[in-house]
Amino acid sequence: MAAASADPVREAARAASTLPVLRPACTGLILAGGGARAAYQVGVLKAILHILGQRPGGLHANPFHILCGTSAGAINAAVLACGADRLALTVQHMLDVWENFHCNQVYRTDALQGLSRSGWLSMLSFGLMLARVGRKKRPSLLDNEPLGELLRGVLDFGRLQANLAGGVVQALAIAATGYTSGQHITFYQSAYEIEPWRRSLRAAVRSEIGVDHLLASSAIPFIFPARRLLVHGEPEWCGDGSMRQLAPISPAIHLGATRVLIVGGGRTDTEVDPQRRAAGAAYPTLAQIGGHALSNIFLDSLDSDIERVTRINQTLARLPAAERWRGPLRPVRVLAISPSQRLDEIAGRHLDSLPGTLRTLLRGMGASADNDEATGTSFASYLMFEPGYTRELIALGFGDTLDRSAEVLAFFRTDEE
Repeated sequence: MAAASADPVREAARAASTLPVLRPACTGLILAGGGARAAYQVGVLKAILHILGQRPGGLHANPFHILCGTSAGAINAAVLACGADRLALTVQHMLDVWENFHCNQVYRTDALQGLSRSGWLSMLSFGLMLARVGRKKRPSLLDNEPLGELLRGVLDFGRLQANLAGGVVQALAIAATGYTSGQHITFYQSAYEIEPWRRSLRAAVRSEIGVDHLLASSAIPFIFPARRLLVHGEPEWCGDGSMRQLAPISPAIHLGATRVLIVGGGRTDTEVDPQRRAAGAAYPTLAQIGGHALSNIFLDSLDSDIERVTRINQTLARLPAAERWRGPLRPVRVLAISPSQRLDEIAGRHLDSLPGTLRTLLRGMGASADNDEATGTSFASYLMFEPGYTRELIALGFGDTLDRSAEVLAFFRTDEE
């Protein structure tokens, strides 16, 4: 599978991956948000285990010491952390789940039944109507309690604590956003004491991670309900961790990572295809606007942070080797893997697989794959938990990573090799 054409973010991250490691490497894995797009991450993980397993001696231990996740990536990170002591089996289990996902395992759309003929405005207003029914109701378009039931059935957080105590993993970090404080919050559970860090609009909270943290982190605004979590001992309603996430790589570095593998959730185009620009002559649909809004939440900050880390690496590379570790900044080896194809176009091929009420909503908002060019399907790509789509994303992630096998091997290479 061919890699994407010239992409400055990818090229910068690739150049940064050649920086020397000056002390024993602690590897962080950063899994971005993106709803159903997170299926791509599982394909990447499958390929990494395959690549590392082909090395002399194979793969005998978990190569990811610090696991950081946001939104749907938080769920994948938590599954990995809980099953890191038997990583191959855990990744296979993730493949089994993601390859056979259906929307009704993640959210309920039955509340929308009967409104499907009323158009998108009635459906969106339905969530606001719930707020007037009573405080026990949580206003949102979709109810994701099926996802909560699924996570409670498959995750054993006692194994997470055992893996931390046994040194199999060093830390798990989950990102969320506080609706009251307006802060981006990193909840972390680690094998060692670390002082919680605080930056402008960012705070870290040491906590025992649970299902509610994952549901909060993946609560896409307006789509899924917020969750109430304890923040510095006080309850706060929290939503999707991709919001206000100014520095997605920062938690891994604070927790001790000297090299980070980042799996993104979308392709960043440096130039707009002329055909897409011509097709954009018409006024944008709500689905197109919504898709751009979600892309802004899930994709843009990660690309910017990769570029920032790369610039820091390039600056530190100019210093004598002995000076690079003396200041507050330090070199961080970076490898970023992201889709080589547009996921909205893939989603357009599977639009008909969505539940009828949601499909009607999206079509009413302007999402369509009827023409030669899919229109407004980016919004749908985040909610399409259906096997045809997720399997295609897994295959894409697997192929994209195999295409970069040499970079993966170089990234994980130690000074002794």
